[in-house]
Amino acid sequence: MKVDRQVFYPPADVVADVRRRVLEARSAGEEIDYLAFVPDGEPTLDVNLGAMVNELKGLGIPVAVITNGSLLWREDVREDLSGADWVSVKVDTVDEETWRAIDRPHRSLDLAKVLEGVRSFAAGFAGELATETMLVTSLNDSETEVRAVAEFVSGLHPSRAYLSIPTRPPAESWLPSAPDEQTLNRLFQRFAEVVPGAEYLIGYEGDEFASTGDIEADLLCITAVHPIRSDAVRAILDAGGHPPEVLERLIERGDLVRTEFGGHTFYVRRFTGLQRR
Repeated sequence: MKVDRQVFYPPADVVADVRRRVLEARSAGEEIDYLAFVPDGEPTLDVNLGAMVNELKGLGIPVAVITNGSLLWREDVREDLSGADWVSVKVDTVDEETWRAIDRPHRSLDLAKVLEGVRSFAAGFAGELATETMLVTSLNDSETEVRAVAEFVSGLHPSRAYLSIPTRPPAESWLPSAPDEQTLNRLFQRFAEVVPGAEYLIGYEGDEFASTGDIEADLLCITAVHPIRSDAVRAILDAGGHPPEVLERLIERGDLVRTEFGGHTFYVRRFTGLQRR
């Protein structure tokens, strides 16, 4: 659990790695929509985030940042994010007790202060703002709770406001199930009554992942930040003409872990004891 901003990697190294991957992807004929900061953790904890955003914009590709919003009460964080083209902010609830149950924030954080920071950022952000609210059964899936979130989100004037459900392996096995289709539809209708641009973010996201030609590196990069379903892995392997043994080799080496969730098989990168490549 961290709440203080710090240096994680030298910005020059990050920018150089991204430049290299962009060249590799373009050489493989891939189009790049965004360069997105989606790390294993909260991107605004990196004190060099703003500098990296500005450097990467020099590549001529829009830059996106996905944040949980917990540090937006800080002026320096809002300033760092202001350079991005697209920012997604998590707003799961406006109730302190529910917030701590779902998101388990650092004990020093205060939800009222966090939400005020989100408001301040939204008011001054010139780029495209999105919000995401994940609904979890028995925690924040009541009509009262959803209406309260909708009223807050509406005041941010986002271009998109997503209602999501857990569709990937959660951090804890005790996570309750997602609301059923009937409940979810009812909650979405209530949400959409208040928030223009409301959309679902509830299903399988598809198999269209970019490839640079190095299939092992591609799979390890994707699974480091994004559990990937077996359907997508097969599609990636088939598209590049790679044998299924590639996947088994990564599992046998201990680089990937196979896990089950929601009736589907996912692959996640193993972090314990992992050395940088």
